[in-house]
Amino acid sequence: MSDELNAVDAGGGATAGERLRQGRLAAGLELSDVATRTRIPLRHLEALESDDYGALPSPTYSTGFAKAYARAVGVDEVAIAADVRRAISLGGRERHEYVAFEPADPARTPPRLLAWTAAIIAVLLLVGYGVWRNLSLPTDAPPAAEVAAADPAADVAPAPAPAPQPQPPAGGQVVLTANDSVWLRVSDAAGGRLFERELSAGERYEVPADANGPRILTGRPQALTVTVGGREVAPLGPADRTVSNLPIDAASLTARATAAPGS
Repeated sequence: MSDELNAVDAGGGATAGERLRQGRLAAGLELSDVATRTRIPLRHLEALESDDYGALPSPTYSTGFAKAYARAVGVDEVAIAADVRRAISLGGRERHEYVAFEPADPARTPPRLLAWTAAIIAVLLLVGYGVWRNLSLPTDAPPAAEVAAADPAADVAPAPAPAPQPQPPAGGQVVLTANDSVWLRVSDAAGGRLFERELSAGERYEVPADANGPRILTGRPQALTVTVGGREVAPLGPADRTVSNLPIDAASLTARATAAPGS
């Protein structure tokens, strides 16, 4: 640097670079320690101590590096920055590179790995929200019933075989009463849908007396109490095992009750 540039300082004494060096030595630090603290390249710190601002990328970086260096060694960063700007101006470097506001300190710029990590975390949060949103949407039917309807090979309890001996037709109204929330579908022998929805605990459904071969599909037979003519009959199947195409006319339910062990 020229003698004119090296002579610039805040009070006519030491230059900005000399004051930075004195501050570092007073703090008992090596130049490599300052580089570690500020993350400024060692060659740029050497240029600052030598007042060699021509070796730095631009006046803006020179000022930012000098302020970061000053903070690291406990020197007045405002005074150092003013001296550096004055020295650069008198040294003939282009003044249009300097902007009115102070740029972000290069020493505080987050590393590239941190920026990538933040971007990845943001993407994962968005994906997680999408999965949660899909899982939280209501469905029209419980999973067990959907599996049974879509996959004939699913774990579905077979309908009990009819009694070996024909029973006389039994009369009486067939009533299905929910003792817990339960979804069910009732169809006739031709496949026509008579009833399909979820019953809440305490709700009941009366099977039409003139229904042609009514049959039921449900995934929670234990949640239904079945009566014929006001008398409770055996459950439609094991707990949490889907029953499909099970006859629920009065005669069939009475026959099942008669054929059940211990009845």
